[in-house]
Amino acid sequence: MKGTVTIVTGGARGIGRAIAVFLAEKGGDIAIFDMIDGSETAREVKNLGRKALYLRVDVSDFRSVEEAVDSVYNEMGRIDNLVNNAGITADRLLLRMREEEWDRVIAVNLKGMYNCTKAALKYMLKNGGSIVNISSIAGLTGNVGQSNYAASKAGVIGFTKSVAKEYGERGIRANVVAPGFIRTEMTEALSEKTKEEILRMIPLRRPGEPIDVAKVVYFLLSEYSAYITGEVINVSGGLYM
Repeated sequence: MKGTVTIVTGGARGIGRAIAVFLAEKGGDIAIFDMIDGSETAREVKNLGRKALYLRVDVSDFRSVEEAVDSVYNEMGRIDNLVNNAGITADRLLLRMREEEWDRVIAVNLKGMYNCTKAALKYMLKNGGSIVNISSIAGLTGNVGQSNYAASKAGVIGFTKSVAKEYGERGIRANVVAPGFIRTEMTEALSEKTKEEILRMIPLRRPGEPIDVAKVVYFLLSEYSAYITGEVINVSGGLYM
């Protein structure tokens, strides 16, 4: 990752933070986009001797994204990689789901990825690069009470395959990481009974950690995966196979 600049959306905490810090450990400079305070992640990156930039960005707003991406390029001199990790949930059974809950999840999880990819591509095409979009096994299996979330994460996969086909000849690779049950603030909020039920379905019998996802993202951004594009890698301990 030495000499590269990577934008990580949703990089203030959880999986995004783990990705940002791990990429910095591997020598990369990091730009963090998030609606919550990402200054702590930026400090961690800087403590590793790398450059870091935190920008408060609503990924669902294209103008906000475009301005932020321009700022990254102007300040850091290049954009090599993009990790679209920003995402939200608004779980509810379909008949009870409000229209605004559907619209907001799609706006952040799906349109946000479109916004960031479109804005970053014009700079990434200068040198080639790699895009990793964070989906979920819910996008492959569906999930009760998550029709909005599952639809957005399934869309991530189709979008990524299209980008891989459109820009492969220009030196851009695009892949998907689909996490399963990862220990984050979101999953820790689940009841102990629910967590136990999920763990019984995981062959490895443990939740994943954010670093488990970060390591796969690093692989897909690095030259180790130079002949891989348009693929979906599940990080689920066997929960989905």
